[in-house]
Amino acid sequence: MKICVVGGAGFIGHHIVKKFLSLGHEVIVIDNLSTGKLENIPNNCEFINADVSEIDLEILTSYLSGVDLVYHTAAKARVQPSIIDPISFNKANVDSTLIVLMASFKAKVKRVIYSASSSVYGDTDIFPTPETTKSNPMSPYGLQKFIGEQYCKLFSNLYGLDTVSLRYFNVYGEGMLSEGAYSTVIGIFSRQYKNGEKLTITNDGQQKRDFTYVGDVVNANYLAGIHNLPLNGDVFNVGSGKNYSVNEIADLFKSEKTYIGKVIEPSITLSDITKIKKTFNWEPNGDVISWVKNYLNG
Repeated sequence: MKICVVGGAGFIGHHIVKKFLSLGHEVIVIDNLSTGKLENIPNNCEFINADVSEIDLEILTSYLSGVDLVYHTAAKARVQPSIIDPISFNKANVDSTLIVLMASFKAKVKRVIYSASSSVYGDTDIFPTPETTKSNPMSPYGLQKFIGEQYCKLFSNLYGLDTVSLRYFNVYGEGMLSEGAYSTVIGIFSRQYKNGEKLTITNDGQQKRDFTYVGDVVNANYLAGIHNLPLNGDVFNVGSGKNYSVNEIADLFKSEKTYIGKVIEPSITLSDITKIKKTFNWEPNGDVISWVKNYLNG
């Protein structure tokens, strides 16, 4: 197969690239390197340095000619930065999704796999949270990712482009960002631990998160791509089905902690992964406690 990973130099995207290359598939990476890294891109794939939110539709369509699967992993991620700068986030997260879908349709791509987010649920009180839970985003980022899902569903219904959305829950693992506004909490803790700094925690640290290993996310993407039945814009949670408080994770580092103020965020995230298990025969294997301990011992 021929695969295109939009955002393939980023944290999750580059792992998807490596997965398909290891199986002998042809891979194209499209990335503007705003948060992705050039060193993440293997030599044995084609790299196009471009921002899909700004690219001409016909040019992007030509890049996708002959492509079987498009993985749209490019985004400006994280909740708090989107609150500060909703306009640039909308361009990166909504405009880019629309043009990727339109170009994929025009290029006759077989399926688009969209990296969605558990942030669409907001501060729900339904746990574990199934995909049928009403979306109630608390931030521009959460809303934008939900709009992306809706565009995927619309393109399946209106244009016949097969799509699927995977709602990730707090992804961690090798290659995660530890610097800048888009760093994840475990990435930030890892950097602070390495530098001998205090671990910074928002709110009271009792907020609980479903931490999901990147290898499990990649496997979900792979299985969604090769699934032999139409997915028609369906949505699937990708989580571990377990959660831990931020304080529990911080305690593993055995470093001094400091609490840095309140931010807008859900108090709990916990995925119901019944649907993805049944549909794709997918199982999460990662355990965040074991991963952090191995990281600290490594």
